[in-house]
Amino acid sequence: MYVQKVNGKFFGLRISPSAWIYHVGKNRFNPEKILAQKDKIESKFDRKINKASNPKKRDNLQFRKKKKLDALDSKIENGNNFMQWGEPISIFDSAKMAATVDRINSYFLTKGYFRGTALASFTETKKRVSVVYDVKPGKAYFIDTLLYAVPDTLVLKLVKKSNEKSLIKLKDQFDQDKLTRERERIDFLLKDNGYYDFSRQYIDFQLDTLTRRNHHIILKLDIRNPGKSDHHKQFRIDSLSFTPDAGVKSDLKKRTSHPYENIIFNYYRSEFSKRILAQRVFIAKDSLYSRTKTFSTQRQMANLDMFKFVNINYDTSGGRFIANIFASPQDRYAWSNEAGVTVTQGFPGPYISTSFKKRNLLGGLEILELNGRFGFEGVASATETGNFYQSTEAIGSASITFPQFLFPFSRAASFRYAKYNPRTRLSSSYTYTDRPEYQRSITALAATFTWDINQRLQFAFTPTNLNIIRSSLDSAFTKRLNDLASQGNNLIRAFKPSFVGSMIFSVTWNNNYGSNQKNSFMLRGTIESGGTLLNLYTPQIIINQGLEPYQYIRFSLDFRRNIFINKNTSVAYRINTGFGYAYSSNRVLPYEKNFFVGGSNSVRAWRPRRLGVGSDTPPLNPNQAQSGYYDYRFEKPGEFLIEGSVEWRQKLFAFINYALFIDAGNVWALRSDIDKPTEFNLNRFYKEFGIGTGFGLRFDFSFLILRLDVGVKAWDPARPEGERFVLANTRFIGPYGIDREPVIYNIGIGYPF
Repeated sequence: MYVQKVNGKFFGLRISPSAWIYHVGKNRFNPEKILAQKDKIESKFDRKINKASNPKKRDNLQFRKKKKLDALDSKIENGNNFMQWGEPISIFDSAKMAATVDRINSYFLTKGYFRGTALASFTETKKRVSVVYDVKPGKAYFIDTLLYAVPDTLVLKLVKKSNEKSLIKLKDQFDQDKLTRERERIDFLLKDNGYYDFSRQYIDFQLDTLTRRNHHIILKLDIRNPGKSDHHKQFRIDSLSFTPDAGVKSDLKKRTSHPYENIIFNYYRSEFSKRILAQRVFIAKDSLYSRTKTFSTQRQMANLDMFKFVNINYDTSGGRFIANIFASPQDRYAWSNEAGVTVTQGFPGPYISTSFKKRNLLGGLEILELNGRFGFEGVASATETGNFYQSTEAIGSASITFPQFLFPFSRAASFRYAKYNPRTRLSSSYTYTDRPEYQRSITALAATFTWDINQRLQFAFTPTNLNIIRSSLDSAFTKRLNDLASQGNNLIRAFKPSFVGSMIFSVTWNNNYGSNQKNSFMLRGTIESGGTLLNLYTPQIIINQGLEPYQYIRFSLDFRRNIFINKNTSVAYRINTGFGYAYSSNRVLPYEKNFFVGGSNSVRAWRPRRLGVGSDTPPLNPNQAQSGYYDYRFEKPGEFLIEGSVEWRQKLFAFINYALFIDAGNVWALRSDIDKPTEFNLNRFYKEFGIGTGFGLRFDFSFLILRLDVGVKAWDPARPEGERFVLANTRFIGPYGIDREPVIYNIGIGYPF
């Protein structure tokens, strides 16, 4: 709207870091020096190119020369890095002020304020200019009557039949943007009903503001016929061909053609299952052309991860309408290696990983994946505070993904369900963790069915998820766990040999979440039934191996929303909840199925997994008993979780963003001793939320986002009522006593939610 804007401010103050950075860069910017450097590089490469006798070497030198010169041209045009990261000082320009007035007046017309006016004035004080726009929109005009001028009766019938989906309603305020979107809707509607060569240029809206009074409008929809024709032509598909090896070089001179399900498959060698490919083709012989079905076919082919590209074109020559699908296959084998730094809840550590993929494993478009990962990371001690240990982790996994449900559906049902992009994934993995306190291994087997209702809604069902967990503990660590068990802390159960088998169903509704350019949200719900088959019988192998079985129900719900304010600013919030109930003889959840609060992706003012349970007060730290500092050495598992976060995100300059946040949450026990304040209670739970606030920096590199957050406690439910507000007691440096709260520094990869 505004042609000229003020410079971005830091926290609303009259400070503009981006303008300062641009000014620093401009003072150092010397275009003459860059031009001289450009001439020098050009001469250097020209000499090398003239001396090169090998054509391949000359091409390589030409490429390198162009790349370097393009980089220098970009600097001459856009300035150095500081100038590109910042923004020039906004200098008042009366012409731009007038252009803004014109934009406002134009905006009035597009929103139905046909008599609106805008004027601008400015005042100058100490070389600073304040601009005031006096805006008088007047009364809005509303749609009173809708008329149709559509000579093609079949087109008119389709348009009227879809009136319920029309964006234009009687008594609505006039809005030019709605007319534009309605034009697109009608265009797509007709292209889904056979009108292949229809164009939105045939659609027009005319309005009359004079015939009606009281700010009412007569709106006429006009859909013209093409040229001298008296109707628009509908196209029906005469034949359909599919070439799954387009662009492939072969020693065979000619492709073979084979009909299947009214599709002519053309190929050198029959490598891909025609049945699976035919299921993912939604355009059919003798059907009307459909833009939606064409795009759905392309998208489903891309989902198979078998082809580099899929192109669908239509041949209208010779009075026929032929659909041609051309797909270029990807490499059958793919191998990748990666090395980097990762961080979850502790300090960053190096890792290496490798992955191998084989496509079309059995000829039915299956995908075999083998993955390995080995890394180190600094993690918080399970029973200490302030201590970080080196954790070594090795993971190996294998999986096969089938592009269909491995279920005895009928042939007709398989074709009918193919539009939902069904997948079956069989997987196995082995995870080994080595820390000074313990060594632990998890062997897992799973089978998962996944399908999509549309691009936003996805379901997953895991009928079988088996985990065998074994641990080897240090003697001192074992003694400490036994001491905790005598105090009611069930941390020891996390390290007992156990068998965890479950069924999991989850649904994810993702409306563009992750995009910073529009409002978006994501909702994910999961329900899990553990040990379901144990209700019928207990396998003897579990008993013989000394594994402890678990039976439980677990549910979780996670809602995230990102509100786009402008290209540099957004507000994000999250609500996360869940509960688990164990009904096995041990009456506890598997440790991995408990809920925890605290850490860089939770309430950031508490250390990882250290907030809760309820308003239970931790014991005093034995090493700092006189100072009154609480003992946060032990993780705090709970059976019921409620947590939420609100975060303001804004660009600071260049690739650096900042954030202000408020986090709140806690975990509770569903069953506990009466004399302990750990159990969820409707009369007091709202007083037991741990609340933290803070600020952070996000370094938005092209390949990842590095996050640094500083969390500060504001409300601590572990303290006695009346003393829980602790924000004023924050101290950024030690020592931390009962009248001081430490600041928690978090490092993370990616956004916290």
